[in-house]
Amino acid sequence: MGRVGAAGDNAAMESFFALLQKNVLDRQRWSTREDLRIAIVTWIERTYHRRRRQARLGRLTPIEFETIRTSQAAAAA
Repeated sequence: MGRVGAAGDNAAMESFFALLQKNVLDRQRWSTREDLRIAIVTWIERTYHRRRRQARLGRLTPIEFETIRTSQAAAAA
C-alpha cells in the first residue's frame, strides 16, 4: 500500500478482496472463525499466489518465474 488516497492501491486491494469474497467467503457458511482463517490462507497460498499470472513477471505464475530464475542462476554458477 502506498500513500493515503492513492487510487491505484485502492483498486488493487478492492480487486483482491472481490476475488477473496467470490472464491472463499461466499462459497459456504463458516462454522468457526478458525475454519474461515484456514480457508483464506489456503486459498491465498495455493491459488492466488501460485496460479495467478502476473504482468510484472512476464505473464508467468510466480512458480514458473522462480523455476526459470533458479535454473538460470544454477547454469550461470
